[in-house]
Amino acid sequence: MQRYLSLLFFLVLVLGGGLLIGYATLPGAWYASLAKPPFNPPNWVFAPAWTTLYVLIAVAGRRTWQREPAGAAMKIWGVQLVLNFLWSPTFFGAKMMGPALVIIMLLLASIVLFIANVWNRDRPAGWLFIPYAAWVAFATLLNASLLWLN
Repeated sequence: MQRYLSLLFFLVLVLGGGLLIGYATLPGAWYASLAKPPFNPPNWVFAPAWTTLYVLIAVAGRRTWQREPAGAAMKIWGVQLVLNFLWSPTFFGAKMMGPALVIIMLLLASIVLFIANVWNRDRPAGWLFIPYAAWVAFATLLNASLLWLN
């Protein structure tokens, strides 16, 4: 029972927090008015992509917490979540693409650091972060391109 409750906690924390922040900082007219690179995905892609990624992040977090709740990997996991939750309010809310780029680069570094930290002890947790790393690498390029074009 505790296993399911801890998973529920992580899902509510990550998915709930991410969706709440996403709805509070919808792109809106400002984002629509920006010049975009040709590889900019359509807006409808972001919600399903992030929902899927948030589930993977939650499962990896729960696995890491069960193995070592106060360990380095859990601390790195927490840092990446804070950075993740800071990006949308900075980019969409404050319309500060430069600081958002710094945040997303730190986010990508923390994701890679998490993967490296758990890889030999909990490879499934590492694999759960691979799509996240790929998406955030793409989002970093997109953020940099939007900053350059605007």
